[in-house]
Amino acid sequence: MVEVTLWGALSQLAGGQSKVKVEAKDIRELFRKLAEQYPALEPWIEKGIAVAIDGVIYRDTWGKTLPPGAEIFLLPRLAGG
Repeated sequence: MVEVTLWGALSQLAGGQSKVKVEAKDIRELFRKLAEQYPALEPWIEKGIAVAIDGVIYRDTWGKTLPPGAEIFLLPRLAGG
């Protein structure tokens, strides 16, 4: 089980919770389970969410393993250039 901090508007989509616990072994499973538990997050996940694991940001590496005890943040992607 990992604890995930939802940053910005993402926490509002999870019923106002800024931290949630999820049983997931990698980013792909994390996204799938979050979409099941909080359907309002699914469109954001499909558009793209950045995942920070212990301070390193992963954007399209869905197979990345979630280490036990890691600090995990989900951040909405910013548009622009």
